[in-house]
Amino acid sequence: MPWALAKDETKKSRLAAVMNITIVSVGKLKEKYLKQGIDEYAKRLGSYCKFQVIEVPDEKAPENLSDKEMEQVLEKEGERILAKIKDGDVVVAMAIEGDLVSSEQLAKEMDSFALHGKSSMVFVIGGSLGLSPAVKKRADRKISFGRITLPHQLMRLVLTEQIYRAFRI
Repeated sequence: MPWALAKDETKKSRLAAVMNITIVSVGKLKEKYLKQGIDEYAKRLGSYCKFQVIEVPDEKAPENLSDKEMEQVLEKEGERILAKIKDGDVVVAMAIEGDLVSSEQLAKEMDSFALHGKSSMVFVIGGSLGLSPAVKKRADRKISFGRITLPHQLMRLVLTEQIYRAFRI
């Protein structure tokens, strides 16, 4: 039983023992150095939670998209993302217009979800066009780590590190 842990373990480690954390991200990660960084943090996270990254295919699109084509791409990618999310999952969308959060705030929110029986968290990273309105609507929370634009592949590494840091704070 996950709650029957040694007396000297912290509340955070007790809560983490039952956490499932998933990153659902659009596109395949090709850069070896980013894969290595994510793999390192994923290995470290193994001590704190069940962690996985799910990649959904990005929608192929021409270089100069019309508004209608952009909408269609976002919709198709959104459907792929939503197919990976279960009803009981807490969904956190990474969105540039989301609430700015610090590492400490992220840690507190993750603790709060766990304390309230929400043991499965899904962080969502959109493709180069962002996230569909349907995914944003499904999100329980929209957050941002800053107003700068990061490539979605790099954001995957940054987010994985921040999740690890949340367990260490």
